[in-house]
Amino acid sequence: MKSILAPFASLAAYNSRRYDLRLGQSMNSRAKVALVTGAGTGIGKHVTIALLREGYSVVLAGRRRDPLEATVRETKELGSQTLVVPTDVRDPSSVRLLFTQAQEVFGRLDLLFNNAGTAAPSTLLEDLSCEEWKSVVDTNLTGTFLCTQEAFKVMKSQAPQGGRIINNGSISSHSPRPNSAPYTAAKHAITGLTKSTSLDGRKYNIACGQIDIGNAATAMAERMQFGVPQANGSVEVEPTIDPQQVARAVVYMASLPLDANVLFLTVMATRMPFVGRG
Repeated sequence: MKSILAPFASLAAYNSRRYDLRLGQSMNSRAKVALVTGAGTGIGKHVTIALLREGYSVVLAGRRRDPLEATVRETKELGSQTLVVPTDVRDPSSVRLLFTQAQEVFGRLDLLFNNAGTAAPSTLLEDLSCEEWKSVVDTNLTGTFLCTQEAFKVMKSQAPQGGRIINNGSISSHSPRPNSAPYTAAKHAITGLTKSTSLDGRKYNIACGQIDIGNAATAMAERMQFGVPQANGSVEVEPTIDPQQVARAVVYMASLPLDANVLFLTVMATRMPFVGRG
């Protein structure tokens, strides 16, 4: 392991903390570089592992160091290059430091997977607190914007110019579940941000797409096995899919040349109640 200077919310912290760079001996120095937010758990973890298996160098970002480190340990046999950077995507300073460190270590950025997200407890809209609303919107929407902004700065200035950004949308970016206003509003907004990013990135050879995921079997979906509220007021058990199928879809989106783009892709459990909700 090689130690270098590390993250968090200020330049002073940058000079006083440490982060971890793990260098595999077999990694080609020309390997593509990906940055994954929320890389320690759920979809982010599965996508990180899939990208490493494809030969990417990966920057792992997330609020907690331990899950990020655990993801790295699961892939140590791959001999891959990974950079662990604890990051709060809601904090502009933390996000800037994340991208600064990624660029300093790897020299470029080819792929950003905006995956970090959270949800509020299922609550009647009229009872939802402003703090619960802001927590979801700040993480799911503002965090995605801040990371996209920093990725633009890197991708437009590197040679060769350009890169790809993939946003984690949701089935909820199309149709809500009951009592999910903050999450649904943020995911609808991600769709608008994806379109704007795709348009504004053209001049820099930056492609942007969105993957909308339905019922991947992660910790967030554990409640599915006990039943979840439906639009008609009933509670039903819903089918789920292996999150590795989502990771395969992200790898496919990332594999395209920059003159081709998957703007929107939906991966879902075939029999989940999405088409025909209500």
